[in-house]
Amino acid sequence: MSGPLSGLRILDLTRILAGPTSTQLLGDLGADVIKIERPGEGDDTRRWGPPYVKNADGSDSDASAYYLSSNRNKRSLTVDIAAPEGQALIRRLAASCDVVAENFKVGGLAKFGLDYLSMKEVKPDIVYCSITGFGQTGPYAPRAGYDYLAQGMGGMMSITGEPDGQPMKVGVGIADVMCGMYASVAILAALRHRDRTGQGQYIDLALLDTQVAWLVNEGLNYLTSGKVPHRRGTEHANIVPYNVLPCADGHFIIAVGNDRQFQRFCAFAGAPELGEDPRFLTNSLRVANRDALYDLLPELTRRKTLDEWVNGLAELGVPSGPVNTIDRVFADPQILHRGMKVSLPFPGSETGTVDLIGNPIKFSETPVAYRRPPPRVGEHSEEVLREFGLSEDEIAKLRDKGIV
Repeated sequence: MSGPLSGLRILDLTRILAGPTSTQLLGDLGADVIKIERPGEGDDTRRWGPPYVKNADGSDSDASAYYLSSNRNKRSLTVDIAAPEGQALIRRLAASCDVVAENFKVGGLAKFGLDYLSMKEVKPDIVYCSITGFGQTGPYAPRAGYDYLAQGMGGMMSITGEPDGQPMKVGVGIADVMCGMYASVAILAALRHRDRTGQGQYIDLALLDTQVAWLVNEGLNYLTSGKVPHRRGTEHANIVPYNVLPCADGHFIIAVGNDRQFQRFCAFAGAPELGEDPRFLTNSLRVANRDALYDLLPELTRRKTLDEWVNGLAELGVPSGPVNTIDRVFADPQILHRGMKVSLPFPGSETGTVDLIGNPIKFSETPVAYRRPPPRVGEHSEEVLREFGLSEDEIAKLRDKGIV
């Protein structure tokens, strides 16, 4: 084991995306993550395809791309938690773990004796993190919650999309992913508290809460002004020009962050007088006169190619860039240099490997290690049970009963 979290053990009762995103991050940082899955079924996302990794014979495996996205650096143990023997086994495992993470419906694990209070009895200093759609309290607590609902109810869809179009969700499950990130931070903070005081605790995280938390500037625009933000397409609410603009051979992004950058942009565009126009002298003025400025810019930006804009503005320190398709992203030399595409062994697959998205964290002393590819269902069941002290006879009995 390596990494800053080496020596920590996570009992992972999560599935889908928010919880697995969090536990994958902890696994990347060195924690030993034991993923509990249903015997014969596994995480629901294993079947959320196509696409699937191909087996050696060209057929589809049980590893969907969706599942692969958030389950590396974990070991899979199948346990039937509906059976008393399975519940007893989970509690036995929890006694030797630092963290339990779960994303069942509110009260869903209490009936199995696997809720925080039950786990605290076997491990008093356990850190227990629950992720739900709406949290453990409040009028919506009993409801099922999904990323799509959180994006809609939490305001994100109301500010995403074209001004005259319908509300639009973000292209990936961003509410789930961000909730997973908040969960990781909360777990690490709780572990820090435990290490100082010996006291574990319960963490209650909701998709809707975290969605509201990352409304950031648009949320504060409303709280500060009382004006309801609306969709602006690719424009920015508080910065102008900050948009996708046409060029001679396509489109490019311009992201002017201050007045000096705007003046350099205007000079490079061959219109230095625009930088001196009293309507556009400051960002506040440009925001107030955004329509007038955006009416003028396309005629200027169409005069140069994409490469001319991106390379020329980069030399001047003015942020700009292309709108890459996903294939171009993973062919980009900067992305490749930074290790954002990784390949891990995946025995039984058509190529013997599987490509994954890398971790963006770069440590100077404890680098992220890609120790394990996303596991097959129950791949590590016997290995894990032996580590936790179960005898061969106990393991055989659990297998015979279909518990593991």
